[in-house]
Amino acid sequence: MKVVSVNVGLPRDVTWRGETVTTGIVKAPVAGRVAVRTLNLDGDRQADLSVHGGRYKAIYCYPHEHYRWWTGELDGRDLPVAIFGENFTTDGLDETSVHLGDRFEIGSAHVVVTQPRLPCYKLGIRFQSNTIVKQFLASGRTGFYLAVEREGDVGAGDAVIPLVADPESVSVADVTRLYTAKRYDRGDVALIRRALRIAAFPDSWKAHFRERLT
Repeated sequence: MKVVSVNVGLPRDVTWRGETVTTGIVKAPVAGRVAVRTLNLDGDRQADLSVHGGRYKAIYCYPHEHYRWWTGELDGRDLPVAIFGENFTTDGLDETSVHLGDRFEIGSAHVVVTQPRLPCYKLGIRFQSNTIVKQFLASGRTGFYLAVEREGDVGAGDAVIPLVADPESVSVADVTRLYTAKRYDRGDVALIRRALRIAAFPDSWKAHFRERLT
């Protein structure tokens, strides 16, 4: 498992449906090593901090393996690295194998998995598409966010080294499925209760699932 590309970008103004929108989703690969901070990578910022960034969304990871699938899904469209707005394009990790609360060492930084990505309309801006947001969520290929537990630095090619696997074993894919499910069975309820015990899972997500359970 490794980091294929480290990607950063600063907020910029773009035109979408005749309006000017400020977004930080446009990112590009960088050479050399990048400092990993508690809230983001050096050279990377988010435009709307009410829904992006923060301690639980310091780093966004997206599996490189998904790019081939999306190329087919989007009729052969060319997809440059970081088009999904990810900070780390990864190899060897996906939503079914990565669990909430799993801890990794990447470069000299220590990180913990916190949540899947829920896409907003700015993904549509990046793709210039009215349908990509629904396609993205329905695909289950959401990628995942990391919180930074120990600051450090990282570069393309760095190994992603497992440190601690969370004992509740709730995968990123599980969370996305439960979020979009219309009804829950007993197994789903048990899975949600396990997720609620994970310290790295943000309170906003826990509140959503507690409400669903009632």
